[in-house]
Amino acid sequence: MPARNYWVGVVSLDHVALGVAGGFVQLNHGKAGPLERMQPGDGFVFYSPKSAYPDGDTLQAFTAIGRVAASGVAALPARDGSFHFRRQVEFLPSQSAPVKPLIDSLDFIRNKKYWGAAFRFGFVRIEALDFARIATAMACAVEREFPEAIAA
Repeated sequence: MPARNYWVGVVSLDHVALGVAGGFVQLNHGKAGPLERMQPGDGFVFYSPKSAYPDGDTLQAFTAIGRVAASGVAALPARDGSFHFRRQVEFLPSQSAPVKPLIDSLDFIRNKKYWGAAFRFGFVRIEALDFARIATAMACAVEREFPEAIAA
């Protein structure tokens, strides 16, 4: 079995709520590329810079966490004739966790002064230990759900 990867997707809280309710992730305005990099069993966490897109209030928190499901990437038609792509995720019980108290402990945030740059591409692979730190801050049962992340 291939090693599990861990991902952060950057999405406003209003869109996170839609994804959690539907059991899916949609990233980078519906692009397939980020979703194709994820594999079944991978860990996934949403980071929400704002409460709503595009003009919501500043939030800067991790807002949902889960595990990528076995199904592949699904294409859904958009109003303009193009497609939006989604991937199923099993979301886990958790609570939101602000990013600022975690910045110093997260290795994927290399520049602690300009920490927002770590999220600028909307999708980032992170190490297991960073995922475990985020999951713990979110009160997710990381020891049960992702025990290998704790062992990293």
